[in-house]
Amino acid sequence: MGGFLTSFMRNRQICVTDFSFPLQLASHSRCRMRCSVLHLLRCVRLRLCSRRGRSRLPLWAQRIQAYIKLLAQSLCFNSLTDSDVVFDSIFEPVFVTVDYVTRWFGMVFVCLVVILTSSVVMITYIVLLPLALTTYSPAWIAWHSLYGNWNLIMIAFHYYKAIKTSPGYPPAEKNDRPFVSVCKKCIMPKPARTHHCGICNRCILKMDHHCPWLNNCVGHFNHRYFFSFCLFMTLGCVYCSISCRNMFLDAYNSLERFKHLDSEKPGIPVTGMGLLLGLLPSGQTNFQTPAPPYTFKEKMFHKSIVYMWVLTSTAGVALGALTVWHAVLISRGETSIERHINKKEAVRLAQWGKLYKNPFNYSKLNNWKIFLGVEKKSHWVTRVLLPSGHPPHGDGLTWDVFPVKRDLIAV
Repeated sequence: MGGFLTSFMRNRQICVTDFSFPLQLASHSRCRMRCSVLHLLRCVRLRLCSRRGRSRLPLWAQRIQAYIKLLAQSLCFNSLTDSDVVFDSIFEPVFVTVDYVTRWFGMVFVCLVVILTSSVVMITYIVLLPLALTTYSPAWIAWHSLYGNWNLIMIAFHYYKAIKTSPGYPPAEKNDRPFVSVCKKCIMPKPARTHHCGICNRCILKMDHHCPWLNNCVGHFNHRYFFSFCLFMTLGCVYCSISCRNMFLDAYNSLERFKHLDSEKPGIPVTGMGLLLGLLPSGQTNFQTPAPPYTFKEKMFHKSIVYMWVLTSTAGVALGALTVWHAVLISRGETSIERHINKKEAVRLAQWGKLYKNPFNYSKLNNWKIFLGVEKKSHWVTRVLLPSGHPPHGDGLTWDVFPVKRDLIAV
């Protein structure tokens, strides 16, 4: 009986052992798998730590590195990549730098315009006005006073309005306004004639360009102020250049004469040999220098006239060319950006034997009426020849896109 129990228990142990053997193998495999995963994670962590240790760059350097890597990846982004995308990607740092510098120097340019214009006004009132009161006839004095002050008021008014008036932005909230595309940078709907400004980093209604001299974009609501400022500033520069031409010539000749007098040696020349031989006393060789034939006030007077004439002449030529160019664009119903777009579109349609017509050209007279906001005959005086803060025609979001021969504004 005891032997039977012993053999039975031995067989029972063998059976239990045989039954638990697969479980032990499974547990052992799970442990090995867990160890391998932990080892793999430990290796990855060590590799990442070693990489971090090798590339301990400053934060700004890491940003530049990531930016360059992004530009490199954009060159082979998808099958739609063309030369324009490659050009934009390569020169994107240059564009960003130019935009940043222009944005930072905006106030410097504005201060420079104010300082230069104020200097000309001060020379006119302090130097030229007293001279004009003693030399000109009463009729010429009245003409110069009226025209000069009117021109100055128009310049100051339109420059201030061009700086402070918002060019106009598309609505940021959802609306039912029609749009022609979606801005790739703002990710917002763009109405017709709307373009994105990289310096302002916003979309501008009827954008013409970003003017650093205004530190502002030229758009739908301040385009008239910008053009009027350029026009009246050109007229003022031409007026100063023509009216002061004779005074400039006299001042320039006087400065040359002063320079010649300064180059002459003062004192009485000695023609004999007594001084060289030591025969004359030393006291007889000390001659007193005579006073100059001009004063410091006279010299500054002539220099200020020369400065004013040179400044107004150069500014008149440069600003006059810009004003004429914008007048041509306004007559065609275009902006500076639309000029390039329409030119490319005309070339593209010409290859198909078609003629391109600007959809926003309403004839020259209508274009000027819409641009200046002239709605009746009296507005040519009250809104064009006098300071006026009236809004432009339309809201800048919707436009009539079919040219018509009849007058849009019957004047």
